[in-house]
Amino acid sequence: MTAIFIATFMTSVEVTIVTTALPEIISALHGLRFQSWIMSSYLLTTAVSTLIYGKLADTYGRKKLFQLGVILFTIGSFLSGVAGNIFWMIAARALQGCGAGAVIPLTFTIIADVYSFKERARIMAFTNTAWGLSALIGPLLGGFLVENLSWHWVFFVNVPLGILVWLIMQFRYAEPKRDVTRIAIDGWGCCWLAIGLTALLIGIQLLQQTPLKGWLLVIAALIFLGIFIFHESQTDHPLLPLMIFKNRTFNVQIITATILSGILIGYQIYFPIWLQSLYHIHATEAGLVVTSSSICWLLASFTIGRLLSNFAPRQIALVVIAIQAAAYAGLLLAGSHFPYGLFYFVAAVSGGGMGIVITMNIMLSQQLVPTELIASASSVVTLGRSLGQTLLTGIYGSVFNLTLNFHLPQNLQGKVNQVITGKSAALPVKELVLVKTALLSSLHLVFLVVIGLFIVVLLCNWFDPNRKIIS
Repeated sequence: MTAIFIATFMTSVEVTIVTTALPEIISALHGLRFQSWIMSSYLLTTAVSTLIYGKLADTYGRKKLFQLGVILFTIGSFLSGVAGNIFWMIAARALQGCGAGAVIPLTFTIIADVYSFKERARIMAFTNTAWGLSALIGPLLGGFLVENLSWHWVFFVNVPLGILVWLIMQFRYAEPKRDVTRIAIDGWGCCWLAIGLTALLIGIQLLQQTPLKGWLLVIAALIFLGIFIFHESQTDHPLLPLMIFKNRTFNVQIITATILSGILIGYQIYFPIWLQSLYHIHATEAGLVVTSSSICWLLASFTIGRLLSNFAPRQIALVVIAIQAAAYAGLLLAGSHFPYGLFYFVAAVSGGGMGIVITMNIMLSQQLVPTELIASASSVVTLGRSLGQTLLTGIYGSVFNLTLNFHLPQNLQGKVNQVITGKSAALPVKELVLVKTALLSSLHLVFLVVIGLFIVVLLCNWFDPNRKIIS
């Protein structure tokens, strides 16, 4: 559990700590044109490799695959720290993602191996503590390292942690013995999945800059993913065992975790923009809106065990998601005099709800499949969460930008950045009012999409056929 706690912290803090140092990295490597790929390459290889590791772990065991992931993540961190140009950085970040694709889902899988379903709720809450700490410490640690050492140390800090995790797993973790049948790896399945997901994620990235190329890639991705699913239904040893989707309650958990993860990234991106541009709040204070969410996620996750012991998952999900949707609904009416403190309240409600529902989704997805497919199920949840965040980030960005372009004349569109970063003092009052009005309309439309997503999740859970407590 010590190794899992450190590994969870190490992989989750990676996002917040790198985000803090991103301006320094871009400046040092002269990589403004390719800056989005510093994060995208990491997310891309994480998503592509997740299912592959899940299948390998179900076939060859968890320990060696987990250790391999730690090694790749640690080497990728070191190579990122010594990167001399932006392309080296992007490649090193891709290697980090290949490691994270093993570490993230296999932490959940190892917990499922070692602990019973009832004990798992307490242990998942414990690992959520590492996630909460990373959200709190990451920005502060990133700022400290950049200011007092250099941006290189943002990556070097992971190296001793990775070595420690590998050593603990090597000498202290005895993997439960199981009969393992050596089977052929589904090479074609890996190929179609990798091509499909790569095209999908790159297409989403391109939608905002070059919509035609973006849509062509998205269409191509859907074709390749369709080929992948057809291939999986025909092969004897599929990379993704389609039989796990025969359980409708399992499918509900995957859909819910995917959409809620996309909603999560929405307020993490757009609440700080809303507060900085329309309320002129300092970036650090605006960032605290995400921190309040993380704290409530952590606290709420400790209630999962008691809730699952007394209520059916469907009941828990419907109540919690309805409360979250009601909290967000007020944002659609928010004008210039909306109390900004309510943003922290909405984030806290949202974080608490996510802590309950997404943790429940992970636990149930493991419980509802045969024991020999737990790693694959954990990987499907992890992949769904990654795809949900990546896809909806692109959708939110498109909605936001299209609304801005519709409301603003061409000569004012370039001045939006000044308002978003709080540098609006030099703008004439008339122009400032127009830009702020357009920003507010764009933010309203983004969160209208979020409300629509909540309705989809509520309907999905309403039709969950299971009405009983799962134990």
